Order: sequence, then C-alpha cells, then structure tokens
Amino acid sequence: MTLKNSLTEAVKTAMKAREMDIVKILRNVQAVIKKVEIDNQTELDDKAVLELLQKQIKQRQESLEIYQANGREDLAAKEQLEIEVIGQFLPAQLDESALTAIIAAAISELNAEGMKDMSKVMNLVKEQTVGQADPSVISGLVKKALTA
Repeated sequence: MTLKNSLTEAVKTAMKAREMDIVKILRNVQAVIKKVEIDNQTELDDKAVLELLQKQIKQRQESLEIYQANGREDLAAKEQLEIEVIGQFLPAQLDESALTAIIAAAISELNAEGMKDMSKVMNLVKEQTVGQADPSVISGLVKKALTA
C-alpha cells in the first residue's frame, strides 16, 4: 500500500471515529500532496511523499518553537498534535550512530575530502535516509565528519 493510500485510509478511519481534528490535519496533508502533483504535473511516489511529510513536520516544529517562546500553549498544543499525526506516516527515525555510519560510508564511497564535497555527501545520505532523519541533523553530522 502506498503512502497516499495509507493517508486516505487514515482519513476514512478518523471520519468513522468522528475525530475531526485528525481528519482536518490529514486532509491538509493530502491537499499539499495534490498541489505538488498538479504543479509538477506528475504522480508522486512514496519517496517524494515522505519528503513532503518531513517538510510538513519541519514547518510545524518551527511554528511550535515560536508558539512556545511566545507563551501560546494553545497553539503549541495544536502544532504538537499535527506533528504526532503526520509523524505516524514516517518510518522509524535513525539514531545518531546509524546516521554516522551511513555518512562515513558515503564519504568513503565518494572519496570526499573536505567541505567542498559536502553537497555530494548530503545528496547521497539524504537519498538513503528519506524520511528517516531530519536533514538539518544530517547536515550537522556531515559537517562534523568532513571537518574532522
């Protein structure tokens, strides 16, 4: 079952359970996917959908931090719920040691020698870890590995 089908099934399940907050969140995600498909005139595969889901979570995490910093706990709770609902569709996140191993393998495969090769390493690692790690975390670990 594709991720888009999983989202559709989750919407149906939430509707039957009358969980309208969850239905709204999932429909917003479906709308973003549909908009990208229409804009690009293509059907998104699971990899592209995972990237979109990850981007949606990142946007909500940024909003969550802003709301918490400004004492808006009501809005922060809403963002946290959205992060949790969307996060259900992402694969398990890799820990730092697994990411470090993947980065080391990518560096040796590409014979990367410094920061000038960072984009090559980042592209390869992001390709291998779609939806399994935050790109900003990957970036930090790649910088650390290339400068060491």
